[in-house]
Amino acid sequence: MSNISDLIERYLKELLAASARGMIEIRRNELAEQFNCVPSQINYVLATRFTVEHGFLVESRRGGGGYVRIMQLPRDQRLDSLSQLLNLVGREISQRRAQAIIERMREEKLITDRESRMMQAVIDREVLRLGLPARDQLRAMILRAMIISLLGQKGE
Repeated sequence: MSNISDLIERYLKELLAASARGMIEIRRNELAEQFNCVPSQINYVLATRFTVEHGFLVESRRGGGGYVRIMQLPRDQRLDSLSQLLNLVGREISQRRAQAIIERMREEKLITDRESRMMQAVIDREVLRLGLPARDQLRAMILRAMIISLLGQKGE
């Protein structure tokens, strides 16, 4: 059985898929009512599952007429360059953000399913048994090296 975050994510992605513009506008409170949850649950889903690493931009406007606009990035703004990927990784990266980047690379067919699984295994906190911030810095160095190794030969 899916948890509430999975249901909200699926619903929003279905709305985006049905949108001709690749963009939707929702009201956080109305969506929370629809799913019988608190608005902070909607915030959590947006903050963790609709990020640039996942291929989305989220704009939020608060107040009486407030809304949340979710835009799926067009292909030409996706992970199409090595430097863009390396900028996303930065000098340190959490496991969650690293996993999102790897998943997005897989979804965009930049890496295979097998390569994705291998990359996920290497950046796991159970493998990188260091304290923070050293763990996030090491994870970034490893992820950057894997990205360069896998994608660098494509002329970037």
